[in-house]
Amino acid sequence: MVEITPTVELKNVSKVFGTIHAVRDVSFSLDKGEIVALVGHNGAGKTTIIKMMLGLARPSAGAVRMLDGDSSDAAVRARTGYLPENVSFNPMLSGRETLQFYAALKRADSAQVEELLERVGLVKAARQRVRTYSKGMRQRLGLAQALLGKPKLLLLDEPTTGLDPASRRDFYHLLEELRQSGATIMLSSHALSELEGRTDHVIIMSRGRKVADGTLEGLRQMARLPTRIRVRLSDNGDRMTFAGDWRPINGRTMEIDAAPEQKLALVRSAVGAAISDLDVRAPTLDELYAHFQDLEEVER
Repeated sequence: MVEITPTVELKNVSKVFGTIHAVRDVSFSLDKGEIVALVGHNGAGKTTIIKMMLGLARPSAGAVRMLDGDSSDAAVRARTGYLPENVSFNPMLSGRETLQFYAALKRADSAQVEELLERVGLVKAARQRVRTYSKGMRQRLGLAQALLGKPKLLLLDEPTTGLDPASRRDFYHLLEELRQSGATIMLSSHALSELEGRTDHVIIMSRGRKVADGTLEGLRQMARLPTRIRVRLSDNGDRMTFAGDWRPINGRTMEIDAAPEQKLALVRSAVGAAISDLDVRAPTLDELYAHFQDLEEVER
């Protein structure tokens, strides 16, 4: 059997700044063709982790391995794309000139510039100076810059900041294309609701510690938060046929909170009744995030 080497592997990584422990004994791995969300409150250690992955900061303890090399290796950096939370470009350059400048820095094929301007929707604004760009346009230019050189690893810090809904949709379509081509993508974001269904797994940080790491379904199993089942009775529906602790909401609507192992049986019991609508709502990423954060506070 061929052993699959992770694209990124952090082993027992810590980072100390004076008396501040920014990251404490964190381990995780990212696989090829995977989209991973790194989430946590401000000061949770996300940015420090990204800086260590970029080789901009050295771990105080532990090791960071990326793309079969050290994060500080020039060859590894050349295959890594990065979009910071707050992009900053020379305001006097045009969008096209900006990408040409970064292509030269990365020693990337300058022919990519026109393709990337097209992909991020900036062809019409390519000749305009960056100082005239809106925040969303600068963010799209930053994404194009991160994609120069066709990186195998993308680190994106709050990538959808300033993007309108249509641009966000296009952004996630682009990420899916990149994932399917084999790129590994890490997103650091506070926009938890938009990450659901778009990431392969989630890493939750709190006060420099990793408090949870897994798929969305795996985190739900770990947290054991209830699934909310809601039904609307049809005109001839009888609420007395329901088994379990169902509660009336309004009119002919009933709901119940189900433990993970109970939800299928309760859904079957609801389907057996005369109902006109059924809604099964699993715990959201926002709720899971709050649960693991609260659990961390209790255990401290």
